[in-house]
Amino acid sequence: MALDHFDPRLRTNDLVQELKWDRELRTRFETSEAEVLAAYPLTEEERTAIAARDFRRLYHLGLHPYLLSQFARLIYGTGEKAGTSEAATALIRSLLGDEYETYMAARGD
Repeated sequence: MALDHFDPRLRTNDLVQELKWDRELRTRFETSEAEVLAAYPLTEEERTAIAARDFRRLYHLGLHPYLLSQFARLIYGTGEKAGTSEAATALIRSLLGDEYETYMAARGD
């Protein structure tokens, strides 16, 4: 995934960075996501994509690709084996959209 869409001005980049480093903020995000999001100057499009867990949309809006995976992990946690976590699955499913099933079939999963 290239940086073609990365927009450093997108406020979701700041949100994810702060969620990564601030345990208290992560806890508040888990218990009151709307309250945390209200504290950030996000666009309505960002808020909708976050609520829908639409990582593909967030990527196209300008969220850094590295932060996409970090955000998925923050929301869904991590798995025991690489590529098997709910976070990885949600991220791949969102990014590939209609191509997800074909991709998984080609992998043999």
